Amino acid sequence: MDATGTLDEALQRLHSSGPERLGRLTNHAPMAVEALAAHGQGRSVHRWLDSYARKLEEFPSGVEPVTDANWRSALGDPRRAADWIGYFEREIAERPWREVLTQWWPRLLPGMYGGSTHPVIRVGHAVRTLLAGESTEPRLAELAHGLGYWAARHRPLADLGLLPGADSAAAALDAVTPIAARDGGFPARLGRVTGLPVWAATVTDPSEARRRLTELVRAATHRYATHGHGEETMLVHAATAPNAVLRTLPALPHALWVPSLRAAWTASAAVTAMYAPDAPVAYAAPGTFTPEEVFERALVHGDEHVIKLTDTALDVGDGPALAATLRSIELSEPLG
Repeated sequence: MDATGTLDEALQRLHSSGPERLGRLTNHAPMAVEALAAHGQGRSVHRWLDSYARKLEEFPSGVEPVTDANWRSALGDPRRAADWIGYFEREIAERPWREVLTQWWPRLLPGMYGGSTHPVIRVGHAVRTLLAGESTEPRLAELAHGLGYWAARHRPLADLGLLPGADSAAAALDAVTPIAARDGGFPARLGRVTGLPVWAATVTDPSEARRRLTELVRAATHRYATHGHGEETMLVHAATAPNAVLRTLPALPHALWVPSLRAAWTASAAVTAMYAPDAPVAYAAPGTFTPEEVFERALVHGDEHVIKLTDTALDVGDGPALAATLRSIELSEPLG
């Protein structure tokens, strides 16, 4: 994946920074540099980081150590991000990382909507790296940072009403009703989501859960091409959040695959409800491009969400997914 060690160098560089800036905006650098390294762009990692560095803040101060005895009181408290990261660093140093992930995944899964779904996305990138290569210290530390950020931003949803759905993921996303008041940030909009269409609710087989999750990632990625203008940044997460869950499945016991599908659907559908445009627009890609060419275009553009959507689109691997990437490049502001 990254034989030169560039990814490890970048992660070490980033672990002196906090998971957020300005008290609410996510640090996307660890996710973006992992995507660059995964697609053979290690030579560009540090140059991209130099451009992104102005968006980084110092690692936050701790409040009180999180322990096995007090973790419930600290769950969902963003002031405790440093405490949570320290907790997971200790846990992963003492036990195999898969064991720690398996223990905490079902605890964290109900709250994957906090932090605009970025924490689970960061975990998905970290797990992909660990599954693909050596479990180096920086890569294990990155998993600890991702899990710690998730625990600090943990936010469950209130009980949602079950609305009529559809058989396919694409049709179920089309059935999502946009929230009435589409103003304010992610937390405010999330609080207005009261019901979502039913999809894959009867799935009980882990293999079918994985197939359905793959279908959801493909449908949400394709949909960006025609609906991304609703909010060019936030609608990226309708695809990248479920893809993070999909990437994590191989590291989890089969018993956790079905609840993972259900949480991923809720996240993708909720983001769709919060940011969907009034109407779709037709979109045709301006020419035919290879996956490598598309990723090069995303790298030149530089925006972190464009890079992450491109990374997911290459996982999907078909023409409509590449078209969604090109659409995101058109809609998004380049990294300055």
